[in-house]
Amino acid sequence: MNASSVQSAYSARFSAAPEITVRAPGRINVIGEHTDYNAGFVLPAAIDKAIWMAAGRRDDGRFAFYALDLDAFFISENADTIFQEQYKWANYLLGVVSEARKDGHNIGGLNVAFGGDVPLGAGLSSSAALESGAMFIFNELYNLGLSRMDIVRLAQRGENNFVGMKCGIMDMFASVISREKSVVRLDCRSLDYAYFPFDTEEYSLVLIDSGVKHTLVDSEYNTRRAECEEGVAVLKQFDPRISSLRDVSMDLLQQHEADLRPLVFRRCKFVVAEIARVEQACAALQKKDFKALGQLMFEGHDGLNLDYEVCVPETNFLVEKARNFTGVAGARQMGGGFGGCTINLVETAAMDAFLDFVRTAYEEAFGIVARVYPVHLTGGTTRV
Repeated sequence: MNASSVQSAYSARFSAAPEITVRAPGRINVIGEHTDYNAGFVLPAAIDKAIWMAAGRRDDGRFAFYALDLDAFFISENADTIFQEQYKWANYLLGVVSEARKDGHNIGGLNVAFGGDVPLGAGLSSSAALESGAMFIFNELYNLGLSRMDIVRLAQRGENNFVGMKCGIMDMFASVISREKSVVRLDCRSLDYAYFPFDTEEYSLVLIDSGVKHTLVDSEYNTRRAECEEGVAVLKQFDPRISSLRDVSMDLLQQHEADLRPLVFRRCKFVVAEIARVEQACAALQKKDFKALGQLMFEGHDGLNLDYEVCVPETNFLVEKARNFTGVAGARQMGGGFGGCTINLVETAAMDAFLDFVRTAYEEAFGIVARVYPVHLTGGTTRV
């Protein structure tokens, strides 16, 4: 999928040339899991897997969307009323319209054809890319005057309030704000951000999809969040300035271990350590110390497994194989947990041998052919 293929599909479907074509990328997160809802830091980046969108205005105010990958077409019944549709994919685009109109933005009708190569279900945020791309298009075609951060916020609100998924802001942020050959540290409390170079020929990033999609993710996500909030409520008794685990040091946490349920202590221990790991990872990148970065990734995985308990045998297996393979600097489970991808930092010269080794071992152990996705870091959503 590329710009010309969605442009051709648009012309065939709508009998006109598109006014705009946009690339909205998926994202990875190098380190910083479950820190966003604890007001901590994350370290994401946009990647060379993207949603391509060709679009043009409509005179009748209605919305018509053609999803190439699904060969599915949707058109709204009227121009004025926006409501959830049976085509769930259409709601990602309609959601940003609904939220932008709440803010008084005058959004008219739109034709869109879109498709992409962001693997579905792999945790690379194809939905956030679609929402961000749609909001970018509306801003361009209807001269809304939005900043990139405005686009990010509206895309998140569309998913939270219209689609109904209470996700954090990281996915949309990474899709819109990223810079080529860089990762971006986002402060999830203030939304301040800074870029750190990830420009190396010696090391490459590759995702390995475990093929496991456990249904526990949503329910356990809410449970982990509640456990963190329980920890904050207890610790706040000893320091009223604490409003989230972002405000808790490891020393303070350990001083009050006996005041917390053992399970809650372990959850808090992971988050406090993970917030610190993001800062340590940024320092390592400034020094171009990729071995140190990789070690932090391994430590993060161990915390996800032992303290946060969101790993599964399949992702643990993939990380252990990476840990014991010469040429792999680091690996960890990426995303909310209970399956999905591992992210691996590998010496470029060792990449082919590592992937052959791990795919063979994984299929022998679990009977699953692991899909692999080498990724490169790109800029955020842009007109093409």
